[in-house]
Amino acid sequence: MASARPRPALEPKDPSMEHDDAPQQPWLHDLSLTLAAPTQVWSAADGQIGTVGLAGVHHGERRVLSLLRLEVDGREPTAVAAHTARGDSTTYVAVPRHLGDPGPDPTVRVERRRDVEPGLVRERYTISSTAAEPVTCTLGLLVGADLAPLDGVKGGTGRPAVAPDGVGGHVLSWQQDSLRAVLRLPGAHTTREGDHARAVWDVVVPPGQSVTHELLLTLDDTRAAVTAPSREAGWSRVEVQSADRRLAPLVDRCLDDLRLLRLAAPGADGVEEEFVGAGAPWFLTLFGRDSLWTARMLLPVSTDLAMSTLRLLAHRQGTRTDDATAEEPGKILHEVRSAGFSLNEADDDGADRHLPPVYYGTIDATPLWALTLHDAWRWGAPDDEVERLLPALERALAWQVEHGDADGDGLLEYVDRSGHGLSNQGWKDSGDAVRRSDGSRASSPLALAEVQGYAYAAAVHGADLLDAFDRPGADRWREWADRLRREFAQRFWVEDAVGAFPAIALDRDKRPVVSLTSNIGHLLGTGILDADGVDVVARRLVGSDMLSGFGIRTLSTQAAGYSPTGYHVGSVWPHDTAICLAGLAAEQRPETAPVADALLAALTAFDGRPPELFAGDSRSAQPTPLPYPAACRPQAWSAASALSLVSSVLGLRPERDRLTVDPVRPWSFGETRISGLGTHGRPVDIEVSADGVGALATR
Repeated sequence: MASARPRPALEPKDPSMEHDDAPQQPWLHDLSLTLAAPTQVWSAADGQIGTVGLAGVHHGERRVLSLLRLEVDGREPTAVAAHTARGDSTTYVAVPRHLGDPGPDPTVRVERRRDVEPGLVRERYTISSTAAEPVTCTLGLLVGADLAPLDGVKGGTGRPAVAPDGVGGHVLSWQQDSLRAVLRLPGAHTTREGDHARAVWDVVVPPGQSVTHELLLTLDDTRAAVTAPSREAGWSRVEVQSADRRLAPLVDRCLDDLRLLRLAAPGADGVEEEFVGAGAPWFLTLFGRDSLWTARMLLPVSTDLAMSTLRLLAHRQGTRTDDATAEEPGKILHEVRSAGFSLNEADDDGADRHLPPVYYGTIDATPLWALTLHDAWRWGAPDDEVERLLPALERALAWQVEHGDADGDGLLEYVDRSGHGLSNQGWKDSGDAVRRSDGSRASSPLALAEVQGYAYAAAVHGADLLDAFDRPGADRWREWADRLRREFAQRFWVEDAVGAFPAIALDRDKRPVVSLTSNIGHLLGTGILDADGVDVVARRLVGSDMLSGFGIRTLSTQAAGYSPTGYHVGSVWPHDTAICLAGLAAEQRPETAPVADALLAALTAFDGRPPELFAGDSRSAQPTPLPYPAACRPQAWSAASALSLVSSVLGLRPERDRLTVDPVRPWSFGETRISGLGTHGRPVDIEVSADGVGALATR
């Protein structure tokens, strides 16, 4: 790339180009984000956007601007502070130390405020002065765009800069395929510097005054698979007053991030349907599993979001068998994009992994769809809306038997038949996620433990819905569920030196993959375990090898493949711990309290914006959780885990137009009052006394 001038001392090292310059996924744990999906701006902590790593202005599945460097008289000002009022607005403060009065006190400062809306980025640059004499300077921006596809950025491979049109005026533009970006710089004069552009304002600041200029970037992609919703979030406002001061800001930040992750896509008859995109920066699109879990966790504040997500996924429900896309009749999709997405990884045979624009390679989204429909109904979703989705429910239940159980052994299993899709198709979908305790990888087809729990609950609760709406078939699904429960009990239980537990999976030879993992926590509350099984699973989850103090590890520390920063083999995922916590609460287990304490500590440590995952080091060894450097944030189900935590510790139990509350014991949060949660669109006030006695009142 051409550059404005040689600046070797100021260019940051690109962490995505290490190890003999081999491309690697960029790290983002120390970057600043301003977001309003599908638009996101990632920068250094001082607001500067360089030409390396992830930093840039992204819209949909493209990075647009890859360079946006602010200078005063050709120099970068010294960063002082940054603050964020909410996720779509960030302010950075810096000092141009060469300006102003002599002496140690700064008398000139530069404030850079960045505001993001869907398809719009606005930056305001304000130079203020308390110097004794007028300050004369130039305010400059070095601007560059690469229009790189998101999967290329994720793989650590950049693109050459794309020169803008309009240099010489105050409006620059870029056009490529369906993407158009227009950058307005009122009052600036622009010049070309290689394939970059420089914009400059001449500034005079009188004593005690300030001067402001602005940038306005509009973005549009006419072929985008998803867009911003046309309406505001419909969920109720949640207000928390608690002696435990961690809860209120945590819930506020959670709901703010989820609001900014909202997206929409056309459903049946072209009607806009809303959902929550899986996460920034890589997954701002519709994901079956992620969007469903998020909607489920948000049911205490909105059934509308769940129903919209369900309708959209039902609209895309599989109708044919296609190995290339993993589509099957009745199956719920994995993800949707406007173009294919390279995983930038190869399998054991060296074959590249590349997903098509619409991809169905997930084993669990279909039963999770059925469970979300049932849960939305229990939380008060309108009967007529639920009833219209019952044909899709029947197709989903049929898929479990006719396609999910490909070999007819009564269990759901998966295998990538295309050779280029995901080799693992549960929520732990990395290539090395399913390991034995000796560290060796299991070979597919694989039958995951938690998927059997989802499938069992989907069949049982699907039958309940069919009965409630006088539709036939309920007995068939209950009988099928009973057989699945017996098969699970006979084939998944294994032992180690401590005792029994369910294996993570059965391998292609139907042998248990003996490894203690967090997957077993997802079985709680599904009904697939008997009382003894519930007891064993609950106790194993809180053993010192599994509970880190900040959450439940994905893999036991006693396993040979354990690594605290292993993506699915030792790290902690907030949503995973929240699901385990919800299961413990549903089973009314005493282990609920320590797991809640661990999750709350983690969410608080990340200032209410929990990342996708973090390191699984013990709390005694690391007093704060260590970031996983490449983790997405905000991640939809990580953010939603905060509300799931609140629901679990309150012991909320919905039954259509009735809600009960049974707080966890021991109750450690002091006097607490929460408003805005409820069923059937009717918020209630929930009060818990200092000693843990709960009560509620309808508004």
